[in-house]
Amino acid sequence: MHKYFKIILLSFFGYVSAQEKSVQTVYFDFDKYSLYDQQIKTIIDFTKKLDTTKIESIQIYGYCDDRGDNDYNYELSKNRVKTVQNILTSNGFNKNKIVLIEGKGRVILKKDIEENVAETRSKNRRVDLFIVRKNSFGKGIYNSFQDNHKVGDRVYLENILFVMGSSKLTEQSKQELDKTIMVLQKNQTLQFEIRGHVCCTPNYYTDAIDEFTHERKLSLNRARNVYRYLMSKKISPQRMTYKGYGNKFPLEKGDALNRRVEFLILKI
Repeated sequence: MHKYFKIILLSFFGYVSAQEKSVQTVYFDFDKYSLYDQQIKTIIDFTKKLDTTKIESIQIYGYCDDRGDNDYNYELSKNRVKTVQNILTSNGFNKNKIVLIEGKGRVILKKDIEENVAETRSKNRRVDLFIVRKNSFGKGIYNSFQDNHKVGDRVYLENILFVMGSSKLTEQSKQELDKTIMVLQKNQTLQFEIRGHVCCTPNYYTDAIDEFTHERKLSLNRARNVYRYLMSKKISPQRMTYKGYGNKFPLEKGDALNRRVEFLILKI
């Protein structure tokens, strides 16, 4: 089968077990929204491995490459999402657990990747399926934004994690933030503090060194980069603040989860 149609299972971070992936990506042919039998089987096998008692929802997002006009590509991306949604529901996946189904339209190419245009376009013709797990962090701590938050709630999003020593947002983190932005746009009154954290720092230090700035402000820089990304997507700076908390609040669920940013609800 042509390499462009391979199903690739992506594991974002080490804390996700080999039996239960956080994301499934399906790639499509140019101007198509149908899938081959083997692709369909892979999606079904992916969902069969999930423990649905531990899943809050599955989110589906569709994309196109940069060719064609915006309106056409938006409809094409929605049709790709519907194809995957129908595969899930027709094979017994609970439709009430499928939320945030959205076609995102075309992905514009960046100038610095023009030499890999064919490969980049093939990766942009896709649907991403994200698994949101049920909260396991205790009262007042959530792994997704809720409709009925209280002041003081903490929202930890499992895919906003960082590489050791880095404050740079990964592509996975940006995708997670893009979903968060949609929620924030719907709830215009919600105000919050962005809190940065680090792992693996000796007790005699309160923070770690950022490999990019060489400052011992890694947690602050992580929070600030999330703040700046949200601002770039038109989230008002008057709704949010940011602060670095260093190694003060480990989750005790592994080092990867301590290299995180979370949100503290200040006003609803």
